[in-house]
Amino acid sequence: MNEVGFDQVVEAQNLLCPLPILKAKKALSAMDSGQVLKVITTDPKAMGDFQAFCTQSKNELIAQRDMGDTSEHYIKRR
Repeated sequence: MNEVGFDQVVEAQNLLCPLPILKAKKALSAMDSGQVLKVITTDPKAMGDFQAFCTQSKNELIAQRDMGDTSEHYIKRR
């Protein structure tokens, strides 16, 4: 998979839902429209959680990567 460009990173390893979502929401609120947030998680349910979050918040989920022990989520600020 090609590298996805991003403007900011939130490290949310060892946190369970809803904490990774809350950290992402806080970071996105401080970003400009069009900027991309990378969120790194270890919660096995994070893939579905971030899909639902982006649908509800109208931010664009541009990529997700399952890296085994971690997952990466790339969200473009609306």
